[in-house]
Amino acid sequence: MLPITGYVDRWSVRPNEELSFMISVRGGGRYSARVARVLCGDPNPKGPGYCEVPVLWSLEGEHQGQEQPIAKGSWIDVAKLDLDAGKRFIAFAATVWPTRLEAGAQSVLNWAGEGAALTLGIGQGGAFCRLSTSAGLIALETEMPLTERAWHDIACVFDAQTGELTLGQAPRKIRLDRDERRQRSAAAVAGPFGGAGCAAIAAERVGAGVGAHFNGKIERPRILDGAAGLQAVLEAQASSRTTPPDQIIAEWDFSLGIPTDIATDIGRDRRHGRCVNLPTRAMTGSRWTGALHRWTEAPAEWAAIHFHDDDIGDAGWTPSLRFVVPETWVSGVYALHLEKDGVRDNIVFYVRAAVPGSQAKVAFLAPTFSYTVYSQYQKAGRQALITERSLAWGALAQAPDGHPEYGVSPYNFHSDGSGVVMSTMRRPLIDKRVNQIHLMDPSPDSSGLYWVSADSYITDLLSRQEIPFEVITDHDVHAEGVDLLSKYQVVLTGQHPEYHTTQTLDALAAYLEGGGRFVYLGGNGFYWKVVPHADGPWSFELRRAEGGIRLWETLPGESYHAFDGSYGGLWRRLGRAPQALVGVGFSTQGEYKGFPYTFLDGILDPRVAFMRDGMEQTAVPGQVFGERGLMGGGAAGHELDRADEMLGTPAHAIIIGRAVVEDPTYQPVNEERRDHTWPAAREDIIRSDLTFFETRNGGAVFSVGSMNFIGALPIDGYVNPVAKLVTNVVRRFADPAPFPAPKAAVD
Repeated sequence: MLPITGYVDRWSVRPNEELSFMISVRGGGRYSARVARVLCGDPNPKGPGYCEVPVLWSLEGEHQGQEQPIAKGSWIDVAKLDLDAGKRFIAFAATVWPTRLEAGAQSVLNWAGEGAALTLGIGQGGAFCRLSTSAGLIALETEMPLTERAWHDIACVFDAQTGELTLGQAPRKIRLDRDERRQRSAAAVAGPFGGAGCAAIAAERVGAGVGAHFNGKIERPRILDGAAGLQAVLEAQASSRTTPPDQIIAEWDFSLGIPTDIATDIGRDRRHGRCVNLPTRAMTGSRWTGALHRWTEAPAEWAAIHFHDDDIGDAGWTPSLRFVVPETWVSGVYALHLEKDGVRDNIVFYVRAAVPGSQAKVAFLAPTFSYTVYSQYQKAGRQALITERSLAWGALAQAPDGHPEYGVSPYNFHSDGSGVVMSTMRRPLIDKRVNQIHLMDPSPDSSGLYWVSADSYITDLLSRQEIPFEVITDHDVHAEGVDLLSKYQVVLTGQHPEYHTTQTLDALAAYLEGGGRFVYLGGNGFYWKVVPHADGPWSFELRRAEGGIRLWETLPGESYHAFDGSYGGLWRRLGRAPQALVGVGFSTQGEYKGFPYTFLDGILDPRVAFMRDGMEQTAVPGQVFGERGLMGGGAAGHELDRADEMLGTPAHAIIIGRAVVEDPTYQPVNEERRDHTWPAAREDIIRSDLTFFETRNGGAVFSVGSMNFIGALPIDGYVNPVAKLVTNVVRRFADPAPFPAPKAAVD
């Protein structure tokens, strides 16, 4: 673990609201804390340099820290489950789809009481059971490995009168090369078994914690009266017939309550469980036929939950610092700076205006959904690559691949090879910091930024140009909708507003319909759909259905979100292409290199005359600009968006500038291809379009369509054509004078 790190309970806060920070200090001990308002998060000494403004904070100084653990691995906690102490036969049964047998012994169903415990699980030697009583420990194993990613029924029965323990496994589909059916028995010490206790599914209680996490799907875990014998229990598990209620002690039906964290017990005592660390629900079960693909139509066919030993949800740390945000703190980007024995970390948060729009009519919309989804993106070797430069620049040298203990992101695979569906902000997000670089930039003088540090270029520009602004976040827009956006004359995005909910897209569309002005300063925006947890957007579910640039894809039957039953995937595939919102949409991706733009004839259109203010000699057709930048060395790069009327770009849109990238690493995104080739010219697809159009009710949109664009803002101290162009756009968009509708739109 890092010597000191932590997380905050929410991304944004208003004055007079309470904020809580959860902090862990390795080994405990004293640490120092302070808060500053961040002007620029880039540590590059050849750029603007890291810059902040200290703020008065009542808790500044030293504090006593404690080490707080990270408990990874998803499971189901059944806090209370009493077994009849006088019952002769106790049977455990479940249907499993294992995915990582190499991990060793993995618990499927565990019960622990006073002086006794019984576990049914799987391992490299097949199904196993382990019985612990005051008389000792006895274990059984079938000694026949199960097939990974195939369904099996497993069960064990304990006869308290004779002391016999039996274990069995049976595949749902018989293999041609070997018979996986096995049964074993052993003699244990006879005697009462049961009483008060608790249960765990997909893990085993070990002291105050849990271990032996299961990897794979579990369906229909049950505790039964096993008087009929092991074979009957296995046959009943494989059957769809209902078991007589008097034989069921507990049975957790995962087809019930799929959008929730509740594992519903349909047994006699209704001992419901609670899902811990966000296992993936709405997963195809053993009875899925393939005829239906939406789980809401036949939940019984999706009665499985996929568990992973590296899942993480809410770390559950104890609050370390809690305070009410002072009224004197203006809206902006803030960081809590932590230090312990010379080691530093910082935790970013945003302060909003107490009354939206009261401090400024310009809003920077921080893409906190994308920050959350990308958090803990483990890319092999990244920490080693950035360490030397980070230390030389006085920057944080941490990266997720160097600290896998904080979990993974939906840009990674789980340890069992399945794609990561869930993301969470209730853990340290060690790569979403300021004064931090993220990769070795191929341009020698550039910064190699993403996310929070990169987006500070935008707020730094606004500050230098003395344009008052407030900061809001995706989370705020999701919660407050168009009513929040309507408080502002103009809203600016960050570098990479890729992930959105239905609520945020609806709010943005309504804002534009109502005459709002919107400046999209990134690339690959408004691309993937995410659905928030029922308790709020501290966690998101992402189903990578159908096309799109992606590292993994959903398996058949698993493209609908568990949280709300809606279909996942690209907003373009869901009928909401980015072009219909902001005029441009993702079309090509390549290496983190930057290239220049060229002004087109559109820059001379009288409708965009305001863009040429102070640039009359440079903003002319054929003039190259943005050829330098602190992200990849130029303004057009990495992920680019283009205009396309067929996908929704308004017919009256003006393209004022364009970058056509010839670098061979830039290729069409998946959804642009019809086969393995792209038969058109590169300029038809491998490009970024600087696009402007007016909207209804006097509004307007300006979109740049490049992830590297904002990296060109700081060049020459923010005195360059890119910075001037953006400044001109923001100033005009902030002017309440309505944009006249173009003649074609009037006609």
